[in-house]
Amino acid sequence: MTHSYGYRRMTRKKFAKAYKTKGHVRISRYLTTYKVGEYVDILVDGSAHKGMPYKLYHGRTGKVFNINPRSVGVIVHRLVNGRYIEKRLHVKIEHVRPSNVKIALSKRYQANDEAKHQGNVAGKKISTKRNPGQPLEEVLVQGAVNFQHPKVFREVF
Repeated sequence: MTHSYGYRRMTRKKFAKAYKTKGHVRISRYLTTYKVGEYVDILVDGSAHKGMPYKLYHGRTGKVFNINPRSVGVIVHRLVNGRYIEKRLHVKIEHVRPSNVKIALSKRYQANDEAKHQGNVAGKKISTKRNPGQPLEEVLVQGAVNFQHPKVFREVF
């Protein structure tokens, strides 16, 4: 049998619904209101087949540019030949959720402002740059160590 190159190929795990969430789409998903300029996450719901975006856009975050009665237009950036292209997708509401990007960003801004204020009060300059996790400090392990003294290797001809 030849290899299948269908539109939904290799999405068995990707589009599968989690435990206790199987079945029809919940009514709250339909009642969510979206506004132009709002950030949304595209998360494909496997139980709704219509208006489903291509598998590459699953898990991507985009900006709403158009609102229709049953779908939302989303701008997503896609990497093509080393450059990012702005793609405009119309996705049904079942496959879209409000994103927490702005909330997390505003929380970080507030924490940085508070740290700068505390630094100014203390008379120190505070760096608010994000640093990657550094390696752990060295630790000396104390304990009884038994060294084994193997016999010297000799080649036998």
